[in-house]
Amino acid sequence: MKIRHADQAEIDALAQLWYDGWQDAHAPLLPAELTRLRTRESFAQRLQAALGRVRVAGPAEEPAGFSIIKRDELYQLYVSAQQRGAGVATALLADAEAALAVDGTKIAWLTCAIGNGRAASFYEKHGWQRAGVVTSLVETSEGPFPLEVWRYEKRLA
Repeated sequence: MKIRHADQAEIDALAQLWYDGWQDAHAPLLPAELTRLRTRESFAQRLQAALGRVRVAGPAEEPAGFSIIKRDELYQLYVSAQQRGAGVATALLADAEAALAVDGTKIAWLTCAIGNGRAASFYEKHGWQRAGVVTSLVETSEGPFPLEVWRYEKRLA
């Protein structure tokens, strides 16, 4: 599966994918206050800010999934509901891990919502190990929101 850099023209489609995925995976698990702040527009703004680091699978008009890396972190990984189980997440994860390794990252990390068993199982299946529970200051339109999450790590080198 070909993974490519995101284009400005697909911000709206990616924001919708992220919004839908976040609502599905996180809204039932996380505080209502954070859910209120996770609007489609907030995802579009975050994608715009990270555009140079967004990698996409699928066509621009109907992306199958995307990832974002931030320094030594796999910051985001989302796949559309229609593409789950089709290898998109695995391809995006491999692409992100390769990019992190090229950047010199020895130990990559990511956070996962506590209780998101589907994501946790996926990461563990691909060699990521849960390092513990940490408080992450997640980005919102109203400033950082403290949230306890699982931290996963993987040695790349």
